[in-house]
Amino acid sequence: MTMAQQSVLEINLQSLEKNFFHIKSLLSKKNTKLMAVVKANGYGSDALIVSKKLQELDIDYFAVAYASEGVILRKAGIKTPILVFLPQASSIEEIVKFNLEPSLYSFIILEKFLRFLKENDFRKYSVHVKLNTGLNRVGFSLDDLPDVISKILKSSNIVVRSIYSHLAASEDTSEVSFSKKQIELFNTMSSTIISKLEYTPMLHICNTSGLINFPEAHYDMVRSGIGLYGFSGAQKIKFSPVHRLKSVISQIHTINKNESVGYNRSHYSQKNEKIATIPIGHADGITRVFGNKKGFVFINGEKAFIVGNVCMDVIMVDVSNIKCKEGDQVIIFDDVHTAEDLCSLAGTISYELISSISTNRISRSIIE
Repeated sequence: MTMAQQSVLEINLQSLEKNFFHIKSLLSKKNTKLMAVVKANGYGSDALIVSKKLQELDIDYFAVAYASEGVILRKAGIKTPILVFLPQASSIEEIVKFNLEPSLYSFIILEKFLRFLKENDFRKYSVHVKLNTGLNRVGFSLDDLPDVISKILKSSNIVVRSIYSHLAASEDTSEVSFSKKQIELFNTMSSTIISKLEYTPMLHICNTSGLINFPEAHYDMVRSGIGLYGFSGAQKIKFSPVHRLKSVISQIHTINKNESVGYNRSHYSQKNEKIATIPIGHADGITRVFGNKKGFVFINGEKAFIVGNVCMDVIMVDVSNIKCKEGDQVIIFDDVHTAEDLCSLAGTISYELISSISTNRISRSIIE
């Protein structure tokens, strides 16, 4: 394991590969495909590095949130099909230019995309239809289906590659009945569409927690984002964290009893304290929610709580009882002291933390 000389995010491709095969082993049918979600720069890692590795492993599909993310992958040589979850009307031309596959989730997007294809004489362009089964974010409702089906049948410009939805609380054991109602509604809605087509699109509804908790809903494909990066949202399954965020101690100083630390003087020492300053702050993705002992780091194997408010460029931690010196390595999170552990005390989630790590100020180091 390398010693950090500055703040750095390590991306462990060995762990990524391990998670890939672990997820594949959980699939209820051998022919069920796996879609890798690499939006938000691969959940804060490096979408290009992650995608290239997964393409080497013969991943079936990629998914991104916006067309611009898919364009980056295409320009880097990614050939695998790419689903765009949230295409905007302004990106339609770019989607077609780079052979991306849009999710049609609203009548505006559906109609504008069909119009563009017709005007430019495209035939059987691959699209995906998003159904709203209870998340109430985007997607067509049950009442929308007659008009959706009518527009699809009238067009020779598209072919529906998949019909899909998204579970709202697949990791929550108290919401199992709601998840099952979503699955039942998805069965009804997708069957309604397929009954009118002359072909059968793929079906998918499971995210990482869904594929773990609802194997009966694996259908033709499952999607995994956070699972590939090492988090499951389900205690019975353990993946291998891909991210390791490290830094160093920039300075150590001693403060006297009743002195304050940081902006707004939010921390007052109860005794003489030894305070270490770490060069990473809320501009780097360590948000203010982790301040005032709601977050912690590890130094020489010992937990050091963040004191005072998180600053833009630095955090301060109490090392009064830790043997350390300036230049020593600091672990913000890794495969032992996980991002989930750090986030649990602060009342946030690992998704938010890892996807927020700055790409401009925090360098990436690849472990192969």
